[in-house]
Amino acid sequence: MAPSRRTANSMIDRILFPVDFSPSCSSMAPLVQRAAILFRSSVTLLHVCDLTSHNGFELYVRSPQEIAETHLCVAQDELESFLAREFPQATSRRILRSGDAAAEIADVARTEDIDLIVMPTHAGQFRRLILGSTTAKVLGQVHCPVLTTKHAEAIVPGPLGHRVWICAVSLTCDSERILAFASQAAATVGAKLSIIHVIDAHETSEAVEKSARRRMESLFEKVGWEGELKIAVGSRKQALLEAALTCDADLIVIGRTLRSGPFDQIPRLSYELIRDSPCPVVSV
Repeated sequence: MAPSRRTANSMIDRILFPVDFSPSCSSMAPLVQRAAILFRSSVTLLHVCDLTSHNGFELYVRSPQEIAETHLCVAQDELESFLAREFPQATSRRILRSGDAAAEIADVARTEDIDLIVMPTHAGQFRRLILGSTTAKVLGQVHCPVLTTKHAEAIVPGPLGHRVWICAVSLTCDSERILAFASQAAATVGAKLSIIHVIDAHETSEAVEKSARRRMESLFEKVGWEGELKIAVGSRKQALLEAALTCDADLIVIGRTLRSGPFDQIPRLSYELIRDSPCPVVSV
């Protein structure tokens, strides 16, 4: 099936849902469905097959080409049946790729003009320390927003039900882009959006807070957004997590800076927020 035509007034027409047939991905299905309903989006399921995952016995009795062909056939069958009720093939495309998972996800996001990627952190027993390597690489490589959650095998993500969102704005050169995305997305789905700006405890003063508020109000005017602003003092991570818990938010919006290095491709704060947030995080 060819990609659906982009809707003129929609900001998220196409959602990419990378799947590896794990319980984590099954747990993410309601969240992906809900996002698709809210934004009136189509969903594409992508599976990246690892053709190097074979054992010595296979190599002994068959050629590498035969093994690869078998793995692709098995993966294709599993992809076609995976979450078939939640995402019928008549409306949800399914793409099979082989190679490095993160690289293939990034390539599909670019070639298919994807507006949002939804995936779990997938960090297994070490989820309290790091993100899954594929998710971390995707966050560092793609330019579209990525919605992530805590490891979904342990925690089933909420379905974006009551639409209370928090957006962190740090007054950098990216602030206007982040606020514009958050405000437009919130308006599209009818969410209540609160903006939070955090001042470092070592830099706080009445003058600093007044200056930050003036700059934030100027940014609001530029973007054309009217709403609640909270100025917090202290740890950015802790302030955001406390704000999310206080208002029972079902989504946090943060900015993301791409880096070219193979490790720590997104800032540590982004890692820690995604890892510890009580609700899904969309990084823009």
